[in-house]
Amino acid sequence: MNALCHEVQVEGVLKTNEPMARHTSWRVGGPAECYFKPASIEDLSRFLSDLDDDVPVLWVGLGSNLLVREGGVGGVVIGTTGLLNGLERLDETLVRAEAGVPCTTLARQCVRWGLGPAAFFAGIPGTVGGALAMNAGAFGGETWEQVVGVTTMDRAGVLRERVPADFQVGYRSVVAPAGEWFISATLRFDARPDTSLAEIKSLVARRKETQPIGQPSCGSVFRNPAGDHAARLIEAAGLKGYAVGGAVVSEKHANFIINRDHASATDIEQLIAHVRATVAAQHGVQLELEVRIVGAPPDGGST
Repeated sequence: MNALCHEVQVEGVLKTNEPMARHTSWRVGGPAECYFKPASIEDLSRFLSDLDDDVPVLWVGLGSNLLVREGGVGGVVIGTTGLLNGLERLDETLVRAEAGVPCTTLARQCVRWGLGPAAFFAGIPGTVGGALAMNAGAFGGETWEQVVGVTTMDRAGVLRERVPADFQVGYRSVVAPAGEWFISATLRFDARPDTSLAEIKSLVARRKETQPIGQPSCGSVFRNPAGDHAARLIEAAGLKGYAVGGAVVSEKHANFIINRDHASATDIEQLIAHVRATVAAQHGVQLELEVRIVGAPPDGGST
């Protein structure tokens, strides 16, 4: 075990050189210098408090909306799946969801409780923590429209209670206090006793009809520009089916890039660059990334 992880005592799983391809929805990515899956909140807090202040930390849930380069990730990756999975109803309208809860689980449970609008969360292919970090949305709804408070953890392992005013929230964008990560959120919904799982089934069916569900992707690659849709611009540029190596622009939804045939992270990143350049040349629009790209390139250069 390398020096970064060697002196840290944990109850959970701590690995070195863990392939991030195992932890991302694109199924690509080089190794994490250290990968930590805590056994409890207390284990996580102790780990962070023992970690040197200059060690980079990356939090990963289901690994959607994330591209890890082949050169890997320095520092520590913290995997939250299986840990922060608490979900409870606090009162008539308030729900507390921990960061590791899949958004689809949140949607279904809120509908069972007769609360809404919550069905839109079924269209978000990640966890509550990821949805909070980027103000994820689907079917006209956005995460932070429902948030009344969050619990975060800082670099010292200390839990903090924060309100939406502590964050700068925009379209697929959240600026949070530095060195803090989401542990849970308190969400407010309306009482909707007439809601049913049929609504979620309808939205999921619609999603399956229009998106390449079941194929390795990150979800939407680009943010929608004001007054338009990234998918329309990409399709109009004739890029559906365009491939670089094993990565291809989806024929079903042009804002999805699929790992069709053992693509590398470099294949995907080069395809992203080609799509951006082509759309800019043909439409004069600079597409902004929704996906986050991290890690070092294969040659070990700068990120």
